[in-house]
Amino acid sequence: MSMSGPAAVIILAAGEGTRMKSSTPKVLHEVCGETMLGHVLAAARDLQPQRLVVVVGDTSGPVADYLARCAPDATAVVQSRRGGTGHAVRIAIETLGALDGTVVVTYGDTPLLRGRTLAGLVAARETAGAAATALVARAADPTGYGRIIRDEAGDFAGIVEQADATAEQAAIDEINTGMYAFDGHLLAGAVARLSTGNAKGEEYLTDVLSILRGDGLPVGTVWCADLDEILGVNDQAQLARARRVLNDRLLGSWMGSGVTIVDPASTWVDVGVVLEPGARIGPATQLEGGTKIGAGARIGPGCLVRDCVIAPEATVIQSVCECAVVGPGAVVGPYAHLIAGDRVEAGGAVASGQPGRSPVASGKGE
Repeated sequence: MSMSGPAAVIILAAGEGTRMKSSTPKVLHEVCGETMLGHVLAAARDLQPQRLVVVVGDTSGPVADYLARCAPDATAVVQSRRGGTGHAVRIAIETLGALDGTVVVTYGDTPLLRGRTLAGLVAARETAGAAATALVARAADPTGYGRIIRDEAGDFAGIVEQADATAEQAAIDEINTGMYAFDGHLLAGAVARLSTGNAKGEEYLTDVLSILRGDGLPVGTVWCADLDEILGVNDQAQLARARRVLNDRLLGSWMGSGVTIVDPASTWVDVGVVLEPGARIGPATQLEGGTKIGAGARIGPGCLVRDCVIAPEATVIQSVCECAVVGPGAVVGPYAHLIAGDRVEAGGAVASGQPGRSPVASGKGE
């Protein structure tokens, strides 16, 4: 990857997401405390791109508002007519102008994507000097994905979308993830030549690779080893699966750093949670927001802790704590409820029916 990072990362996020059956735009649904779009933005920022671009459906909708509030470093480009992925990228290029360097294209509904995977994609394109490099994977069930077509030499020959595939092509298990690294100038020329002569009558971004190869330019591929990373979320069942995968990933990381998770299957943590080595998290516990758990603290079983600071050696059992502070060695629960502003001082105790503040908060235990 070039030292200055790619010229741009373009995130496609204009889809309506009707299969979610929700008033919340698809890319704003949360996975482990962060929106799907927020996860993708974080992966993109790992590349330190010169431009961070998000294609949205309108200028004043929830997604544009989210970007204005939470991602002011991103440029919103409006695709008012849903004309396909190629159309979305063409609108972005026409808005920004040709970009000198690598341009990465990815999607706002892939919350499990890692920045290092995108970095590998960029590095592969730049090392090979390719006009474009596609991130590909192998799937036991490739239904719904574009298939990678290779020539007799095993080189990339094209991508066929599911709707346009023959029976023989549909049996191919090498799939297109939809994520690419392009030479910016070559991309600008190719998207201007896209047609709508396909089953959906849309401008396919996949056709850009065929155009570039037809021009005699090198087009490569790079493998994505973890199929979960390219999981696109289109409905509530896929959203739940993404939550489980990311939660397992987070718990594995915390256990690797010395945190005891008694029952990972019933424990949920948000991406903003911080756990110090030696903390012990019991079954049926949810840690949300920016919660911080100190070394030797015992949380759970049966706790919901949101945006709290739990000091070292404190204990919280079968309780709900929201925006509160629990001091060193303090005991909360069972069946306590701490609310915003509550503070349990060092060595203090709060049990069922007791308020979190006032005398108890001072550690008097009344």
